[in-house]
Amino acid sequence: MRLLLVEDDHLLAEGLASQLEKAGFSVDTTHTAREAVILGAQEDYRVGVLDLGLPDGNGLDVLRKWRASNARFPVLILTARGDWQDKVNGLKAGADDYLSKPFQAEELIARLYAIVRRSEGRVQSSLKAGPFELDENRQSLKLADGTEHSLTGTEFRLLRCLMSRPGHVFSKEQLMEQLYNLSESPSENIIEAYIRRLRKLVGPDTIATRRGQGYLFNETT
Repeated sequence: MRLLLVEDDHLLAEGLASQLEKAGFSVDTTHTAREAVILGAQEDYRVGVLDLGLPDGNGLDVLRKWRASNARFPVLILTARGDWQDKVNGLKAGADDYLSKPFQAEELIARLYAIVRRSEGRVQSSLKAGPFELDENRQSLKLADGTEHSLTGTEFRLLRCLMSRPGHVFSKEQLMEQLYNLSESPSENIIEAYIRRLRKLVGPDTIATRRGQGYLFNETT
């Protein structure tokens, strides 16, 4: 699940990106308003974390430009500005949540998953498709027989993407965008390798291949 982190404090951004990646996000980081506006409008993010005090502009202006360009991914404002009027202004500009600094990373991650769930029309912290249940907190998969299997970070992100929309065909390019950030450049063959590994867990027919199109999660098998 791809995430855009906009934070001008380089040290904070580096540490936060590491924790977010451990929690299952593929993170692109920028430190400027100018680049944030471009990335938010061009890339396919599932969620964003936005600081307000940026060196070349105001985070609220970035958010307004995202919304004006029809960027619909949920956004959490993360800032040192913590009075009620700042929160109201952020929510009116199109933010979905607001967290003041200092903060605990666990709370930030929980809030991010909550706004992503709401954007997907879910209330539970697990994804269910057919007899399978994907636990977002534990990054594990429960099978129909009740056995539970821990997933690697990449396996979790790939399966989460497929299970979030059962029956929808995802191209290799779309899956790559959700699994890896802009600084990574893995071969497209890596998707095939992870699909083979996941099929050993869910069965060969559950993740179907559409020749020339991509892959889909078949919840009816």
